[in-house]
Amino acid sequence: MVDISIETEVETAQRLRRVIAAADFDVHQGVWCFRESALSEPPQLTARTLAVVRDAESWSALVPFAEAEGAEVEKFGLFSFHFPAGQDNSGFVGWLAGHLKRALGTGVFVVCGSNRERGGIYDYWGCPVELLAAVEREIEALRSSAEG
Repeated sequence: MVDISIETEVETAQRLRRVIAAADFDVHQGVWCFRESALSEPPQLTARTLAVVRDAESWSALVPFAEAEGAEVEKFGLFSFHFPAGQDNSGFVGWLAGHLKRALGTGVFVVCGSNRERGGIYDYWGCPVELLAAVEREIEALRSSAEG
């Protein structure tokens, strides 16, 4: 849910700690990558294709990594959040991305979608696969430190 509110940085952090504690948090198995294709050749969607986006020149599909992708392909670990209906999660992506950068030195990518049956907006996050376990520990620490 995207809300407009004026709050201090401390109030935002407190609210978003409650949001992360209430969200469904899942760590997805396997190694993931972006498979690129020409704009004239859209990717085939399968049950394992997580997301597809495009720019003016190419398609990019987020899919499980396969050795055929090549050594130069960046490999990611994935985790996701589904947020409860009616909860103000505005600012969540920037807050958590900044926290993970400060705590672990890693950048992230985020792909968002919507499923009204599960509360609305959800996020899939990617980080370097080597840091997935550390990211999971950091998120669990944030979830357990939430103020009620």
